[in-house]
Amino acid sequence: MATARTPHDTAGTGGAKGYKGRSRVSGSDRVGGSLRAIGRALHLPFSGTARGIRKATHAHGAGESGLGKLIELHGVNGAGDVMITVALASTVFFSVPTDEARGRVALYLAITMAPFTVLAPVIGPLLDKVPHGRRAAMAGAMCARALLALVLSGAVVTGSIEMYPAALGVLVASKAYGVVRSAVVPRLLPPRFSLVKANSRVTLGGLLATGVAAPVAIGLQSLGPRYPLYGAFVIFVAGTFLSFSLPPKVDSAKGEDTALLAADEQHLHGPHRQPVKRPGLRTVGIAVTHALGANASQRWLSGFLTFFLAFLLREHPLTGQSAAVSLGMVAVAAGAGNALGTAVGAWLRSRAPELIIVTVVAVVLGAAITAAVFFGAFLVACLAAVAGFSQALSKLSLDALIQRDVPELVRTSAFARSETLLQMSWVLGGAVGIAMPLNGALGLSVAAAVVALGWLTTTRGLLVSARHGSGTRTRVT
Repeated sequence: MATARTPHDTAGTGGAKGYKGRSRVSGSDRVGGSLRAIGRALHLPFSGTARGIRKATHAHGAGESGLGKLIELHGVNGAGDVMITVALASTVFFSVPTDEARGRVALYLAITMAPFTVLAPVIGPLLDKVPHGRRAAMAGAMCARALLALVLSGAVVTGSIEMYPAALGVLVASKAYGVVRSAVVPRLLPPRFSLVKANSRVTLGGLLATGVAAPVAIGLQSLGPRYPLYGAFVIFVAGTFLSFSLPPKVDSAKGEDTALLAADEQHLHGPHRQPVKRPGLRTVGIAVTHALGANASQRWLSGFLTFFLAFLLREHPLTGQSAAVSLGMVAVAAGAGNALGTAVGAWLRSRAPELIIVTVVAVVLGAAITAAVFFGAFLVACLAAVAGFSQALSKLSLDALIQRDVPELVRTSAFARSETLLQMSWVLGGAVGIAMPLNGALGLSVAAAVVALGWLTTTRGLLVSARHGSGTRTRVT
């Protein structure tokens, strides 16, 4: 009797157990659901940002043409470069007194840039021979910088001499990527996209990535000098794989052996007034040569301001600010100007890049003269912003002229040689900036004189080119 159970009792006991089981299941479901909701909330900023970036880079047909992937790749390139820049700048410039820093910076420029002048012109001709391997070339440049970042991570701690050849290797690999990237852009143009607009879109993507990566690099630098280089390694490894995601048409050499010598016969000069069988860089017209001269003067100004203001503001910071804050304010102004110039290039509508160059160089010349005469903190920041704006817009116009007027068969060589000249102009400006006395008015007067020389010697040729070619060329901007 005591052990007997009625069906009701059994059912009641089983029901109680079932109820408890359901309670436990429903409770675990609620916990699991809460965890999933928290995970989605934490993941949303990253996934939402990624979707927003993808939407922006693939807008207006850039996704279908493949330009969007190139924009993303260039963003990776900019983020990796800024990681290396922060690590090297902290090692060479900020870690020692001003007088010693001058010597170390000068030594860095001499050891890295002198061999670079020899190696850089070779990059273009070598890449001309492998038009079917452009994706592999870009991936190789990324992979090389990833490995060199690891080498630098040890060198910046020990201060060994291997830092300098490794930095040179980074420069060469970066330039090789830049040359191939410039040659790839025309093959990825969406419908109704101009060359200037496409170039500015790619450049703007790199600038935005640089702006995001810079504070991350500074944060990693606070942990130790090698950590930004570890970050660069990871970024460049990702860029290596991303390079192969570009469309296969990037590697196509179709049409490269039938390119025209120049935009029109009026722009052939010197011994090549008549068409020649083998296209060469000497057949480039006055538009490219004068645009290159104007850009060289602005790149000289950029190098000069970089080093002259770095040492000047370190010894004589802006009123009421520390040296670090003063340098940061000028750097932000220059970066903002560069980004604005790139953004303007994305929507500017003009038939002549030559006119853009003439105008912006005149503007930066006026800003330099004003800053030299009325030297002050505000005008220095304004000059940095105007110089960044002018350099960005002029370089986009120069790229468009090279892509328009230079035979495609030798276009990568033209980009390599033009980039070499601009890089050397920057180094020359930096060397003058290092050697100049730390007198603001005197230094900016010298800068204004150099820009004036560049503007006066190129304006007439650019205006003649724009006037004679306005009715015969296709629209490029």
